[in-house]
Amino acid sequence: MLSPSTILLAGVTGLISGLLLSMPIGPVNLSIINEGACRGFMRGMLVGLGASVMELIYCTIAFTGFSSFFGDRVVKASMEVFSFVFLLFLGAKFLAAKTPAAPTQLGAAAGRIEARVGEKLNPHSAFMNGFVRVLGNLGVLLFWIVLAANFMSHDWVADTLVAKATCIGGVALGTNLWFCVLSYGVSRGHGRFSESTLVRMQHISGLCLVAVGLFDGGHIVWQLARHKI
Repeated sequence: MLSPSTILLAGVTGLISGLLLSMPIGPVNLSIINEGACRGFMRGMLVGLGASVMELIYCTIAFTGFSSFFGDRVVKASMEVFSFVFLLFLGAKFLAAKTPAAPTQLGAAAGRIEARVGEKLNPHSAFMNGFVRVLGNLGVLLFWIVLAANFMSHDWVADTLVAKATCIGGVALGTNLWFCVLSYGVSRGHGRFSESTLVRMQHISGLCLVAVGLFDGGHIVWQLARHKI
C-alpha cells in the first residue's frame, strides 16, 4: 500500500508540471485569448477544457503505455540523461524567445498533420476547438512520454495505478487552473495582452524548466557518485 507522502508527491508533481507546461504561448492559449477577449470567460474556458481533456488522454497513454519499458535499468538511466538534456534545451529555447512560440511543435511535417486533423474534424464548438488543437499536435504526446519517464525514473510517481492516477489528476488541476486564470484575465482585460507580456510568460516557464533540468543533472551526478547508475 502506498504511503500518503508518495501519493501527495505524485499529485504535486502532476499539478506543477501541468501548470508549467500550459503557460508557454501556443495555439491553445492564443485561442483562449481570442475567444475570451471577444466572447467572455466561459467561451475561453471551454477552449481550455477541451484542450485539457485531450492533454490528459495523451498523459494517460504516456504513463500507462510505457511503464514496462521504463522499468529496465538501462532504459531508466538513459531516459534520465535524455530528459535532462531535453528540459535544458526546451527551457533555453523559451528563455531565448523574442516572440511567442508554440512549445511542442515538431516541425513542418507535424504541422501539416495538425492542419490535416483540423480540416478533417472541422470543430464548430469552443470545446472541440481546444480538443482538436491538442489532438493534432503529436509533440504533446512525445512531451508527456519524456516527462513520464523522468517522473518515474526519479520515483516522483510510483509505478502503481493509484500514483499514476493521482499524478494525472494533478495535471488536470494544473492545466485547468492556468486556463481558468488566463480566460478570466483576458475577459476582464478585454484582450489587452501585449506581446511582451506573452513573451514574459514564456520566459517564466523556460526558467522553471531549466531549474528542473539542472536538478535532474544534480541527481544524475549524485547517482554516479554513489555508483547507482
